[in-house]
Amino acid sequence: MKVIFAGTPEFAASALAAIHAAGFEIPLVLTQPDRPAGRGMQLQASAVKQFALSHNLPVAQPVSLKLDGKYPDVAQSAHELLRTTPHDVMVVAAYGLILPVSVLSIPRLGCLNIHGSLLPRWRGAAPIHRAIEAGDAETGITIMQMEAGLDTGPMLLKQSMPILDSDTTGSLHDKLAALGAQMIVDALHALQHDGLTATVQPEEGVNYAAKISKEEAALNFKLPATELARKIRAFTPFPGTHAQCAGQTIKIFAARVLPHQGTQQPGSILSAHPQQGIVVACGKDALQLTELQKPGGKRLPAQEFLQGFQFPADASFS
Repeated sequence: MKVIFAGTPEFAASALAAIHAAGFEIPLVLTQPDRPAGRGMQLQASAVKQFALSHNLPVAQPVSLKLDGKYPDVAQSAHELLRTTPHDVMVVAAYGLILPVSVLSIPRLGCLNIHGSLLPRWRGAAPIHRAIEAGDAETGITIMQMEAGLDTGPMLLKQSMPILDSDTTGSLHDKLAALGAQMIVDALHALQHDGLTATVQPEEGVNYAAKISKEEAALNFKLPATELARKIRAFTPFPGTHAQCAGQTIKIFAARVLPHQGTQQPGSILSAHPQQGIVVACGKDALQLTELQKPGGKRLPAQEFLQGFQFPADASFS
């Protein structure tokens, strides 16, 4: 069976690598155009493109696939490429471009999507972040048949995994990427032999995982410590949460909840010593900040952070 693959980041590259290792023929890989990245803002190929080129897989990088969008000529060329490239199915994982119906209808067996949640919960762009932020006990992977709606298509395979108290978006991403890679290979084998049973998504339980914005990264210490701890985990490694202290923006990448029943104002620093750590009062309980970064510095454990940063007397976070 011939598989066209469309994806961009590491999550997608894991799936592409598994499909390739399973022996499926991949006549074409679609990925987003190279983007500036790093301190030098040099153009950098996506993780999917890097894998494809290293394994001599043909790559196309259209800026759009929408015939009625800003780049109709580019989209038309991409459509023609898809129509003239012999294939049976398209696999899509974190591609980052909208696939119009005109594209979804090209593959003989349609388009399969690897989605990082247990649909219909957390449709949309940031399902891993939002599941951690909301305090979900579990998440998983859904392999779905794509249709015009946003993650609304029928489900083909579904597998759950627990969200651990220690999970960040970074760690959970890696586990889900591995699970998704395994499941899409299983789905392709089933499609090739016995077929797959499609289950329509229930209407009950639908919600949306909005794209993460940097504006959300500021911590409000008036909130309970448990909510803030989840947000810190959800926003690690990117974009990282932050708070203002002593006129500086301090990034916070890890914290734990401590019981606290004092009357101090939220944001008050209860302790800032290598032995006791950095403990901050919250709307309920307190947070012990365990990994921080000052402007221009590196991410450091709290003990090392305090060696190069001294909190003024009566300082507080806001």
